[in-house]
Amino acid sequence: MSTQHADLPDVSGLSIGILGGTGDQGKGLARRFALAGHEVIIGSRSAERAQQAADSLGEGATARGAENAAVAREADVVIVAVPWDGHKATLESLRDELAGKIVIDCVNPLGFDKQGAYALPVEEGSAAQQAAAVLPDSTVVAAFHHVSAVVLLDPEIDQVDLDVLVLGDDREATNTVQALAARVKGMRGVYGGRLRNAHQIEALTANLISINRRYKAHAGLRVTDV
Repeated sequence: MSTQHADLPDVSGLSIGILGGTGDQGKGLARRFALAGHEVIIGSRSAERAQQAADSLGEGATARGAENAAVAREADVVIVAVPWDGHKATLESLRDELAGKIVIDCVNPLGFDKQGAYALPVEEGSAAQQAAAVLPDSTVVAAFHHVSAVVLLDPEIDQVDLDVLVLGDDREATNTVQALAARVKGMRGVYGGRLRNAHQIEALTANLISINRRYKAHAGLRVTDV
């Protein structure tokens, strides 16, 4: 471990809530954090659907399901993995429950047409900045944008071999999220700048989707010399 990563906090005792945890990305992250030994709570508008998602994570990955509001209240750290078209409304409805918490936004505002994926314009600059504007009493960090849900959910893949770019304006919070990324086997959290730079991180997902389509792959990123 390099000196840049040696000073990260111990996050092994943190519980992790996932809003929109019934989608593949949310379920995949839930599975890997559960396998790493975290208490994981999957959220959905329907507690029943959330519990079905929790029950589907596979051997060794124990999680429970609840309505989004309960997840936002109970978890130490909350990951936002909802569809982009419901992003703002979902967070607005949970503003009070998310107050005082680290909120990790991994939402990619993308459109799709015959030419493939492309980045959508966001009034606030990025999904993460929109989250920060909607949640003034939370500490928003952008991370986990480029992690393939297929890889996360594949029981044959033991190690998730990639770097997670972590962006935010609060050093303690970005350190916590970097440390959480490192809880997943093979994964590393790398600080990637302030929240104002989240737009190109979210938009880069469109490029990765293009790579994956061309090469029939599940590409991730590695940062060299760090």
